[in-house]
Amino acid sequence: MSDEIDFEKPNTTRVGYSNPPRQTRFKVGQSGNPNGRPKGSLNMATVLARTLREKVVINENGKRKTVTKLEAAIKQVTNKAASGDLKAVGLLAGLVRSAEERAISTPDASSEVNEADEMVMIGILKRLESKTDGGNEDI
Repeated sequence: MSDEIDFEKPNTTRVGYSNPPRQTRFKVGQSGNPNGRPKGSLNMATVLARTLREKVVINENGKRKTVTKLEAAIKQVTNKAASGDLKAVGLLAGLVRSAEERAISTPDASSEVNEADEMVMIGILKRLESKTDGGNEDI
């Protein structure tokens, strides 16, 4: 009873979602976007940061002063808020709130040292002490 029947699959391919017809697929090794993103093109955050760092000359108390565009914009918002512009007051309050949140969330340079770091520092200090005592211990 070794009569096994071989059922051949029909020679058709499924076409549908995520299965385009064979003749319209990209050839092997061919990219769908051959030129791609041009090298050196900048994203929005980079352009914004670069623009806000540009210098402008302002007149403050009758004196010319060179400041960044960011600093000039913040001075304008602050001055408008001080003169009673309610939109400027709301914008300034939001800026102050976000600045305070960033100041709180940034880790302090004097944060605690974990145990592994402490052990490494103790080892380094011991080796330095043995070097200054004239010991010939390898580092």
